[in-house]
Amino acid sequence: MFVIGNLFIATGQLLSMVLTIYLWVVIIRALISWVNPDPYNPIVQFLHRITDPVLYPIQRAIPPFGGMDLSPLILILGIYFLQSFLVTTLIQLGQAFH
Repeated sequence: MFVIGNLFIATGQLLSMVLTIYLWVVIIRALISWVNPDPYNPIVQFLHRITDPVLYPIQRAIPPFGGMDLSPLILILGIYFLQSFLVTTLIQLGQAFH
């Protein structure tokens, strides 16, 4: 049973790393949007390709408030929730199998 426990722990740790990287991508995209970047820049295009599929549904549900887009903030809160709930649950579940 320890193999299943290790699988859950490894999955939780990997998910935590992926969520942390994605969190930084969202933060960088939000910061870059403040300076009116060149839309043809490959880095800007990459950031939009990675974050737009997740940010668009949030933007449709919650339109800009006072001209300020709150979708990156809501996504960041969602990532923190997933790290606190899902990652912790996977790791504790894995520890229970040891």
